[in-house]
Amino acid sequence: MSKISIVIPVYYNSDTLELLYEDMKEKILGKIGDYEIVFVDDGSGDNSWEIIQKIAAKDDNVVCTKLSRNFGEHAALLAGLSVCTGDCAVTKQADLQEDSTLILDMYESWKKGNKVVLAIRGSRDENPVKKFFAGCYYWLVRKTINKDMPQGGCDCYLVDRQVIKVLEMMDEKNSSLTLQVMWVGFKTEKIYFHRKDREVGESRWTFAKKFKLVVDSMMSFSYFPIRAMATMGFIFALASLVGIIMVVAEKLTVGTPMLGYASIMCVMLFGFGLMFIMLSILGEYIWRALEESRKRPPFIIDEIKKKDKE
Repeated sequence: MSKISIVIPVYYNSDTLELLYEDMKEKILGKIGDYEIVFVDDGSGDNSWEIIQKIAAKDDNVVCTKLSRNFGEHAALLAGLSVCTGDCAVTKQADLQEDSTLILDMYESWKKGNKVVLAIRGSRDENPVKKFFAGCYYWLVRKTINKDMPQGGCDCYLVDRQVIKVLEMMDEKNSSLTLQVMWVGFKTEKIYFHRKDREVGESRWTFAKKFKLVVDSMMSFSYFPIRAMATMGFIFALASLVGIIMVVAEKLTVGTPMLGYASIMCVMLFGFGLMFIMLSILGEYIWRALEESRKRPPFIIDEIKKKDKE
């Protein structure tokens, strides 16, 4: 009989954890057979860890995993996948924005032979500004990284045990786990769902974390930044050459003096700015290469609590 693991990263979710468990208990836990729920406390500063243990006291299938500090959702999911024992594992957010019954559909798809099942946002209730910027990110991913990225994006997915082994083998830091799952290339199915707006608690998905995701995605999966630098350098050099030729030609034919301190300074400042942007992009690549060369683990598990079954 197959077993499914439900991996839930937790970061300041004390107000939703019990509601989440009760929702899953009511809708899916009695229908999926053998299961385990792996909660991963990603260095929460509230009482999320105590609530996770409270839930575990009621359900022997709950595995409590605590990281030594906040490593980010990417690392928390990897930690959960490394701990889980199911034949497949599905990731789920703790913010109650996805219907728990989605897990049933994904599980059935896996039973049909799909090793990766992506849960795609067919529609969402969130505010227009958030939807606009999310759409921009997924458009950028489609154009520069993976043309198969759905328009609505993907946060949750089910992966087979074979896929989990590949993800553990990749062991990448400063990356996007969603894009890694899409990159592995196993048989995949997409399931669409409606994403609700958050009604309980406050999101910790800050602008800084969103910006880091964009940078991580570009640096880890695309050579676009390097090609863009080369293209900008070529265009700027060509424009400068054309400008020089025009100024010299006008001096020789018309006799116009070569004046314009302000315009020269503007061009110089623009050129210096462009070079510093390029250096910063190169610095990002160098820093990431240094991070990988250090061989530091993407996460450190402080504590694992689960009930031993006889």
